Amino acid sequence: MKDIAIYGCGGFGREVACLIERINESEPQWNFIGFYDDGHEKGFMTDMGPVIGNADDLNAVDKPLAIAIAIGSPKTVKAVREKIVNKNIEFPNLIDPSTVFLKRELVKIGEGNIICQNTVLSVNITIGDFNVLNFCSSVGHDVVFGKYNVVMPGVRISGGTQMENQNFFGAQSVVLQGVKIGNEVRLAASSLLTRKTKDKTLYIGVPARKMM
Repeated sequence: MKDIAIYGCGGFGREVACLIERINESEPQWNFIGFYDDGHEKGFMTDMGPVIGNADDLNAVDKPLAIAIAIGSPKTVKAVREKIVNKNIEFPNLIDPSTVFLKRELVKIGEGNIICQNTVLSVNITIGDFNVLNFCSSVGHDVVFGKYNVVMPGVRISGGTQMENQNFFGAQSVVLQGVKIGNEVRLAASSLLTRKTKDKTLYIGVPARKMM
């Protein structure tokens, strides 16, 4: 089995540790060795394992190591990825065994993505790099993800949606068919997005309206 660690020991990081356990129960693949985190000292113990270092320690690793970046902020995920310059590090996709693919070969996935329990993926989907699809989310046909997008639990993304980078979709929010989403858009929890967005803008409500 390959060694793997998680960057970020917060709540989502510990959920991803559970995801790794679930993957191993289905097919043993990973030897989880602990967390990297810039906010805790080495040796700090979580209920899912120890913190074994920070970004500097990770960049000093001298053998192959897989890393999952388990952070709920798109900007922070991007910043962490840019800190990691060690060529020994790889970024696997972690996909919960319960994920439903309507047709697996018609879903293209980049690297570093985290797909959590009970996610449903339709057909002709492209998922770029370092996206998070949290619990019980669904993605319709012909959807395109860029990079560093975070989809919280229960989100519904309808067919034909196209999004760029660093967008955040709050829990139970919905995106209607064919909507184009640019960069750094935030959709509040339980909101309904019905039209093209403006970059770096928060949308709230049913239907969602631009707030800032």
